Amino acid sequence: MTEVDVVVIGGGPAGSTAATMLARKGWSVRVYERERFPREHIGESMLPASIPILEELGALPAIQAAGFLPKFGATMVWGTSKEPWSWYFRETNPRIPSSFQVWRPQFDQILLENSRAHGVDVREGHRVLDVLFEAERATGVRVASDTGEEVVSCRFVVDSSGQQGLLGRKLSLRRSDEEFRNLAQYAYFSGAERLPSPDETNILVESFAEGWSWVIPLHTGETSVGFVVDSKAGQEAIAKLGLEGAYEANRAAATKTGGMLKNATRVGPARVIRDWSYVSDEVAGDGYVLAGDAACFIDPLFSTGVHLALSAGIMAAAYVTTALKDPELRVASGREYKDLYYRQYSLFRELARLFYASNRTVDSYFWEARRIIDADETLSPRTAFIRAAAGQSSKGYERIVFERGEVPPEFREAISAIEGERAARMARMAAIPAEQRKARLLNSTPRLAEGVRVERRPVLAEGEFVRGTVLSSAERPDPVPVSTVVARLVLQIDGQSCLSMLVDSLAVDLDEAGVQQLSAIAARTAEILYVDGIIADLRGL
Repeated sequence: MTEVDVVVIGGGPAGSTAATMLARKGWSVRVYERERFPREHIGESMLPASIPILEELGALPAIQAAGFLPKFGATMVWGTSKEPWSWYFRETNPRIPSSFQVWRPQFDQILLENSRAHGVDVREGHRVLDVLFEAERATGVRVASDTGEEVVSCRFVVDSSGQQGLLGRKLSLRRSDEEFRNLAQYAYFSGAERLPSPDETNILVESFAEGWSWVIPLHTGETSVGFVVDSKAGQEAIAKLGLEGAYEANRAAATKTGGMLKNATRVGPARVIRDWSYVSDEVAGDGYVLAGDAACFIDPLFSTGVHLALSAGIMAAAYVTTALKDPELRVASGREYKDLYYRQYSLFRELARLFYASNRTVDSYFWEARRIIDADETLSPRTAFIRAAAGQSSKGYERIVFERGEVPPEFREAISAIEGERAARMARMAAIPAEQRKARLLNSTPRLAEGVRVERRPVLAEGEFVRGTVLSSAERPDPVPVSTVVARLVLQIDGQSCLSMLVDSLAVDLDEAGVQQLSAIAARTAEILYVDGIIADLRGL
């Protein structure tokens, strides 16, 4: 007998998100959080991509009512210009043109209270000391609180313990990211200047000789100000000057940031986070899963921490539900969880890597060390990154790398070529009158692009992984879930048969109404896949 279905270690964004989603599925869930909320935490700037997740959790109304400042974009001193420049989420994501600058103690507490409202047993002031195993399966936890220690048995453990990474350290899963061995020093100020309108609630990111700074205005009237520097150099400066001295030296070196603080008053001491970029070799196993900072953490340049935590919480909950409901799908869904999670992580990582390499405003060891780019292998996986950037992801940061940084010419050429090809395909479709499009598509002969694959693998659906079918190609490396009808249609494409013939081969047992419906689906599918590059050509269109 187990005391609870799922134990969640940590009540931060990843843990509270996973707990809420699991409780919705009917599992008994207990969160053990070592602190008592509200508690101090860094990482205030959010991305628009997080808004749909907050909405899914049912927490968005409370977030909107909290009074957090809206974040419409970023202002930067970076790239080829020493003057500040701004960009806005609406440029790449008109559907969600803003996010928030959140006060993390309040934001995290809203998410944790939302878990309680969904029936989660939240126990603050409880520190998980260890995860217990029988052979390779996690079976419970050992917990300490004011009343002593206890052992709690469970069917699954979600490790969202943050950077302490309880399971990652116990199982030796964590690896430091050698390309991002940075250190952060941060503090809060009252009375700091805001950026000029319309950028007064933007985050400011400024590159300076020893690294870069962030300035984030908060609805409390305070401002979060941090400096990211090389880890070794930063630790040497702290040893020589003390943390306060090192912080003030960086404040003086970042002139735009320092200017905004000239009349400000420090609120509390400076703090430091050392060597924080890392990744875990595995994130899912028998009876356990890692989520959020417990699994990986990437340089904070693009404010991705909260978004990755929320996203991981959703996917980790899906993995747990799948493993508990369908043990035969556990291993495959664990691989899918890792693949989905690390695909997001890798895109942000490679984007940050390229953005560091593209900065040309200052000359110093910090920047020269990060400008080294192998011309033959600039990014890995390079093709996937270029195509993701060309696709205008809703994350919102991709375009500024190419517009404001000094990047290799082959990147600009590759992006232009991909976008030009897509624009040409869209224009070809738009030129066909709407009333003629279906008939002409059905009479055309589709030819698949090179490397198109149709695979059976787990897909996310309504809070769990289910057996499904995905479509991918060199043009679209990220697998896209598709229906059985679409999968069967793609498998029939041979480059010789027109689309109407393919419909006939799939419509053997359908009546006339069914054939008409299938024809409409096939025509629309062909149009979408052609624009996306899955179908390379529609001869005779």
